[in-house]
Amino acid sequence: MVLPKRWIVERTNAWLMRTRRLARDYERRTTSAEAIVYWSMSLLMTRRLARPHPSRA
Repeated sequence: MVLPKRWIVERTNAWLMRTRRLARDYERRTTSAEAIVYWSMSLLMTRRLARPHPSRA
């Protein structure tokens, strides 16, 4: 049974995996890997906020 909100998590993971550095675990330290996840999500959200909204255009 697929949970109703599972697709939100699946979509977010797919967005993160588009970051080449996160596609494989190259980092030796967990703090470095965590920083890359934060950087990637910040980049995604910045791009999403920067694009024009269809109803405002």
